[in-house]
Amino acid sequence: MAAINEGQYPGEFLLAELPGTISRDTVTVTVAAATTLSPGTVLGQITADEKYVPYDDAESDGREDAAGVLYGELVNDGLAEADMTGVIINRDAEVRSADLVWEVGVDEDRGLADLRALGIKART
Repeated sequence: MAAINEGQYPGEFLLAELPGTISRDTVTVTVAAATTLSPGTVLGQITADEKYVPYDDAESDGREDAAGVLYGELVNDGLAEADMTGVIINRDAEVRSADLVWEVGVDEDRGLADLRALGIKART
């Protein structure tokens, strides 16, 4: 029998957040072609257009500062990048550090410090 591999559920990374939608915002996320962004993906915000993309501390266009964590999965199965509506956690929350999703090669400690500045604490 083949093993079933479940992905991460929306908000599974969350340990606690403020009541209502105080910790959440609906934003535009730019998703690369043929890419799935999982819940828990750490995002940065492009300064020029205010759209969110995966955090990348090697860039200098705004995405080098972690600005939130993606709440639910976004799937772009197209051939070009696409702007999609997503929900992010961007203030006053506790998250499970093991469930955060990072781009390969980024400085996770720097990203965690950025999240802490937003009031998002990563717990082990």
